Amino acid sequence: MENDALEMAKTAAIATLSRRAEDARILDLRELGGFTDFFVICSGNSNRQVEGISEKVVEDIRERWDQRPWHREGQRKGDWILLDYVDVVVHIFLHEKRKTYDLERLWSDALEIELPEINTNLIEVNYEIDEEYDELDDFELDDFIFDDDGFGIKID
Repeated sequence: MENDALEMAKTAAIATLSRRAEDARILDLRELGGFTDFFVICSGNSNRQVEGISEKVVEDIRERWDQRPWHREGQRKGDWILLDYVDVVVHIFLHEKRKTYDLERLWSDALEIELPEINTNLIEVNYEIDEEYDELDDFELDDFIFDDDGFGIKID
């Protein structure tokens, strides 16, 4: 079950990256006796992008794990959306809100799980962040390899 939670956290992290989230992190809270096993934390540049990131996380976790969030918060404001999957909690912030709450400092004893290296030349083709409308090209879960050693990008 713990390995499933880690893999679910990785799925959420990949989903955030596919929507161009910035400074994405997975924090392992299992050794800290917290209320959850993993935090996935990331930032977006606009309320619209934060909402788009959250929608992609919900979609990919439902697709791969057949799970829906047990609880959601922040969708109306869009400056901090929390998706609670019990063992995995996803925090999607606007940059300013993330600085205010500074979860990484509050949970500084947590182990950070390494995220995949993504070549920005591959993901930013025809992509610009527009404050009015975030037009995003998506990665699909099939673009990534999940195995015991972690996960990475498939190169076709």
